[in-house]
Amino acid sequence: MRLGVELGKSVVFQESNRETRVDVKESVRGQTIFIIQTIPRDVNTAIMELLVMAYALKTSCAKNIIGVIPYFPYSKQCKMRKRGSIVCKLLASMLAKAGLTHIITMDLHQKEIQGFFSFPVDNLRASPFLIQYIQEEIPDYRNAIIVAKSPAAAKRAQSYAERLRLGLAVIHGEAQCSESDMADGRHSPPCVRNTTGHTGLELPLMMAKEKPPITVVGDVGGRIAIIVDDIIDDVGDFVAAAEILKERGAYKIYIMATHGLLSADAPRLIEESAIDEVVVTNTVPHEVQKLQCPKIKTVDVSMILAEAIRRIHNGESMAYLFRNITVDD
Repeated sequence: MRLGVELGKSVVFQESNRETRVDVKESVRGQTIFIIQTIPRDVNTAIMELLVMAYALKTSCAKNIIGVIPYFPYSKQCKMRKRGSIVCKLLASMLAKAGLTHIITMDLHQKEIQGFFSFPVDNLRASPFLIQYIQEEIPDYRNAIIVAKSPAAAKRAQSYAERLRLGLAVIHGEAQCSESDMADGRHSPPCVRNTTGHTGLELPLMMAKEKPPITVVGDVGGRIAIIVDDIIDDVGDFVAAAEILKERGAYKIYIMATHGLLSADAPRLIEESAIDEVVVTNTVPHEVQKLQCPKIKTVDVSMILAEAIRRIHNGESMAYLFRNITVDD
């Protein structure tokens, strides 16, 4: 709608056995095609639709096939955990094999994910839109403090705090260490010394991690607390952080995130929590969740996605879309 271009004529549907079928109803030979694919709750079906559509266009001799994927699925599985796999790398390889030649996405969970792809990736940022929301929609935002709900989110929070000229607080402690503990394979195999096999090499025993008591680094008393992150899905950590901030004297608590997945009973938990407002962008459909919880607000980022499509199609520079963007976003 923003570009004034009609949608291409195609049909995507599922057979009775749940197989995905795509029919392209017009010639795409020698053309540049943009596939817009948002990721609803049925993630795997959406991925198959994207793969089959890209392959259909590739075999129809399209010149360029560009995927517009505002939220890139499986982006949290971007590093080795125990004896698992890096699924994000697998998905990147599948997209390249299916025929995609370029991707436009927004706020990848880790910027290094761009290295998984064998073709260009434009990782747009939602921070200018969320910062604008803070300035225009939060009364007395000058009395706010930006909060990182874990030390891992401190860089993003610092970037927001510096641009808004606000203070910074970091929550650290037991409730925030669930994801990092034993996540990178360093505890595998178990640290038990083998007494019956080869004894030529004895590694020192590893000290077990001791989770510190939960603390808030920074003064939030009498302030508006604004927690910033890239994804809000399982809201348990956010609800716990809100309770802690409330106990420390924060009188209003906002959560700002790019991707509002809000799975399972997240709307109910938010409604019953100390959180005053959850602000997310429309990279992921969440109309049902908004009906269940009036605290959820939406920021429209379609403007920057449309401009990225226009610039790529016309061969223009993308640098303008990254102005005033720091590496920590």
